[in-house]
Amino acid sequence: MRAHFRAFPLSLVVLAVAALSAPAGAAETLRVGKAVPFAWTFTPVEVAIETGQFAKQGLTLEPSAFGGDARLQQALAADGIDIGIGSGPGMAFMAKGAPVKGVAAMAGIPTNIAVVVNYNSSIKSVDDLKGKRIGVTTAGSLTDWIGKRIGVLKGWGPSGIDIVAIGGMEPARAAMKTNQIDGYISALESGYALEEAKEWRVLTTATPFVDRFITHVIFAREEVIEKRPQTIRAFLQAWFNTIAFVKANKAKTVEITAKVLNLSPAVIDRVYDEQVGIFSDDGVFDPKAVAALKQSFIEMGLLKEIPDDKVMFTTRFVPVQARM
Repeated sequence: MRAHFRAFPLSLVVLAVAALSAPAGAAETLRVGKAVPFAWTFTPVEVAIETGQFAKQGLTLEPSAFGGDARLQQALAADGIDIGIGSGPGMAFMAKGAPVKGVAAMAGIPTNIAVVVNYNSSIKSVDDLKGKRIGVTTAGSLTDWIGKRIGVLKGWGPSGIDIVAIGGMEPARAAMKTNQIDGYISALESGYALEEAKEWRVLTTATPFVDRFITHVIFAREEVIEKRPQTIRAFLQAWFNTIAFVKANKAKTVEITAKVLNLSPAVIDRVYDEQVGIFSDDGVFDPKAVAALKQSFIEMGLLKEIPDDKVMFTTRFVPVQARM
């Protein structure tokens, strides 16, 4: 099997179905961006569209995807999107003055992230990563933090692994083929798919290196929070209704998300089993996970001081009770 990865807009067919499902004259357009297009943890957006969850809440989505969390945050700050689905470390941008807030915790520890190497690489264990050039999406991203954390926990220090901001999947694959980087920190499903194609090999997941964390967060621009709070509530209601659907309907979820990511159902079946537990059921910000996230800001050099919670996120929209 040959794995294919590409950043693409959602199919016109799916968008048309969503539009037809919305109450006539009642749909409100919401611009929603994902940090990357190739992560399974972001596919509840498409599941929600196909199952009509956003339409039920009177929303029509304009979806997009970016080449990493930094670019997602730039789009939020520049009024390019209203809602962003990105990484927990993205909340460091709020402490630097970005006009954005986290509105719901989306996922816990990063069971969805893996370190991958070339299929025939001489790197056989985590110990072999010392001094190697490992690609990540963008500086200050979750993948960046994980790379540095592995070095710290192995006793090599934060510079024990040479972290290279390489961008998304396509530049990473090109850089791996030309040996510009020795490995890449990627979505686990991408690693599995390219392992199946004998191009990459999953070396380790991030799970052994993280015990408490907020991997993903749903963000909103402050202007939207202030002027359109009901829109945010509608989005979150649709989101957590979808999470309940995903957890209760494996076969349908695998069918939809395999098509979205253009991966084999066999890969997505495996990904579902390993990752479905990552999703929060209600969006609540766990205090211990928040504390671990804040410490990561210092470890990564993103911030010099621990920020207040109110700078990073608001709790006015959570918890959310799923209503199926």
